[in-house]
Amino acid sequence: MQVLVNSNHSISVTSDLEDRIKATVETELERFDDHLTRVEVHLNDENSNKSGPQDKRCQMEARVKGHDPISATHKAETLDMAINGAAEKLNHALGHALDKLNRH
Repeated sequence: MQVLVNSNHSISVTSDLEDRIKATVETELERFDDHLTRVEVHLNDENSNKSGPQDKRCQMEARVKGHDPISATHKAETLDMAINGAAEKLNHALGHALDKLNRH
């Protein structure tokens, strides 16, 4: 599975941050590896340089082989919390969607 990381202008994606994101995605979505072609991660700081409650947003979109993409978004106070929350939500969404597809 390929993991692509994108961000808006207010978030600098360092190689360390990109490695942490890839590790989180790969660990959280490992059981779906055979079903996924790639996961796109979009990071956004909604308040730019100002801090605020839940101003960090992470959206993850999983590309499922032969099916529509599945997306999950999480907002949090820190980037790491947003990334972890989005990965957990995407894990649940993929589990639900693939179980549904396997039943049909």
